[in-house]
Amino acid sequence: MVVFLEVLAALLAAIAMSFALAHAAELPGKLRLDKEHYLAVQTIYYPGFTIGGALEAASIVATLLLLFTIPTGTTKFWLVGGAFLALAAMQAIFWLMTQPVNKFWLKDTKLSTAAGRFFDTGASLADAGADWTIQRDRWEKSHVLRAVAATLGLILLLIAIAL
Repeated sequence: MVVFLEVLAALLAAIAMSFALAHAAELPGKLRLDKEHYLAVQTIYYPGFTIGGALEAASIVATLLLLFTIPTGTTKFWLVGGAFLALAAMQAIFWLMTQPVNKFWLKDTKLSTAAGRFFDTGASLADAGADWTIQRDRWEKSHVLRAVAATLGLILLLIAIAL
């Protein structure tokens, strides 16, 4: 059972990291886009990238379950605990930085009922009238931070598993 949880947690963390890294890798090219093209490109992420969000939450749960199987105070426990915190930080960055901008980008987009409920969740952007580049930069930077957190989480998890 522990080996299954180790593999599951690592696989889900790797998948979650792949979505965050994909966004971060697009950053240089997307910064060259004007407003019209940038906003047009943003719509391609929905609903496909929302799948990554579900797997991201699953990676946090799997890592937490793995943590419960490890004796406390061991190096492995602290590594898996660190991985859990890094993956949780990735989720926190989403809700605090990314999701408010998602709501801003999608405010005029027709979404399915389920997508509408999801994208209506979370904080609203206080400065919705801000220049679009402020929204863009916040969204893009949030994904770089998420990629860093996800990568750290996966590295810590893999080191723990190798012990």
